[in-house]
Amino acid sequence: MAAAYEEIISDLKKRIFKPVYFLAGEEPYYIDLISDYAEEHVLEEAERSFNQTVIYGEETSVVSIIETARRFPMMSAHQVIIVKEAQSLRKIEDLQIYVEKPLLSTILVICYKYKVPDKRTKFFKALDSQGYYFESPRLRDYQVPAWIEKFLMQKGIKTEPGACEMLTEFLGTDLHKIANELNKLIITLPAAKPLITATLIEKNIGISKDYNNFELQKALGEKNIVKANMIVRHYAGNPKDYPLTLTLASLFSYFTKILTYHYLSDKSKNNVASALKVNPYFVKDYEIAASRYNAARTIQIISLLRTCDMKSKGYGDVSSEDGDLLKELVFRILHL
Repeated sequence: MAAAYEEIISDLKKRIFKPVYFLAGEEPYYIDLISDYAEEHVLEEAERSFNQTVIYGEETSVVSIIETARRFPMMSAHQVIIVKEAQSLRKIEDLQIYVEKPLLSTILVICYKYKVPDKRTKFFKALDSQGYYFESPRLRDYQVPAWIEKFLMQKGIKTEPGACEMLTEFLGTDLHKIANELNKLIITLPAAKPLITATLIEKNIGISKDYNNFELQKALGEKNIVKANMIVRHYAGNPKDYPLTLTLASLFSYFTKILTYHYLSDKSKNNVASALKVNPYFVKDYEIAASRYNAARTIQIISLLRTCDMKSKGYGDVSSEDGDLLKELVFRILHL
C-alpha cells in the first residue's frame, strides 16, 4: 500500500514491520531517511553482523537478492536487506515472484531513486498489496519555503518573514542540501533566541540580504528605481554568483503570479495566497506590484523576459554581456 514518510517511520519505531519497503521517487531525501533509519535502528548492533546486508543495484542481480531474502536470520527475529541504487538493477520487475510470497522474517528495503516504477505492471500491484510503497516527488520551488518553515518549527525554531524565501532562492530545491545548511545555521543560534533572520543567513551561508532575486523582485514590484539598479549593477559585477538564467526564471515566476493576481475574482488575502502559492505575509507585496503594473503591462514584461532569455542564448544578440542584458531588461520594466 502507498504510505507517507511519517507513517513508515512511526511503524518502524513501534517495531511494526512490513516484509518489503519499496522507496521510489525523484526526491532522494526521504528515501535516504527511511533506509538510514532501517539500517541503524531495526536490528541491535550485535545482530547486524549476521543479519544485515547492504547491496547496490549495479553490483547485484534479482536472483541474488531473492536468494539472500529467503535466508532465515541467525539468532535474531529478523534480517534486514537494503538495496541501494535499485534503479540500476536489471529486470527489477522479476522481484515480483518474491514480493508475492515474501519471507516474513526478512525486511527488504529497496531504494529506487529519481524515478518511479510502471504502475500498470503486476510487479507494482504486488508491491502495493504486500508491502509499503512510498513515493517521494521532488518539491516545486513554491513548496520549499513552507518545507523549510516546517523543518525548523519541528526543531522549535522560528524564522523572520522572508527568511525561508531567501534560503530557497539561494539553495534551490535539493532537500539534502537545504537540511545540511539549516542544521549548520541551527548550531549558530543562541539558545535564548531560536530565530533565523536574514542577517544570520548572510553571515553564515553567504547569501546577501540586500542582493538577491527576492530583493530584486520586491524592488521591481515597488518600482524602486534606485534599489533595483543597485542590485542589477551588483549582479553585473558578479556574474558567476548571479547567473542570468536563474534571475530570469525568478522574475518570470514573479510576474506570472502578478498576472494571475489580476485575473482573480476573489482577491481576499487567503485566496490570493492559495492561488499564487505564497505565504499570506507576502500578499501585500503582490497587491502593490499589481497596482504598479496592470495586466497589459505585466504581459509586456513577460514578453520582455522571454526576449531577454533568447538574447542570452545568442538569438538576435551574440555580443552583449549578461549584465548588460539584465540592465536593459530592468530599465524597460521600470519605465513601461
